[in-house]
Amino acid sequence: MSLPVTRALVNLALSDGLGSVTMETDPIFGFLVPTSAPGIDASILRPRDTWADKAAYDAQAHRLVAMFTENFQKFAPHVDQGVSLAAPVLRAAE
Repeated sequence: MSLPVTRALVNLALSDGLGSVTMETDPIFGFLVPTSAPGIDASILRPRDTWADKAAYDAQAHRLVAMFTENFQKFAPHVDQGVSLAAPVLRAAE
């Protein structure tokens, strides 16, 4: 994602410009993703859709979640349960 698009999304988030847009849950990471955003090309908002090889995206995303889960285990005993519940969980891709 280009720096200007990143800045535009951060500015929208900080100014509550995303408060009225439709969101969907990312099937692998579980976080909310806007389906549209003012001034942003909607085709880049779903990371999986930006990859030509969807299977490669799914594999890489699952590796990332597995790496996060493994690394987070050393911190889990020291964090609030709410933080632990917000961690990504391996989910099936659509």
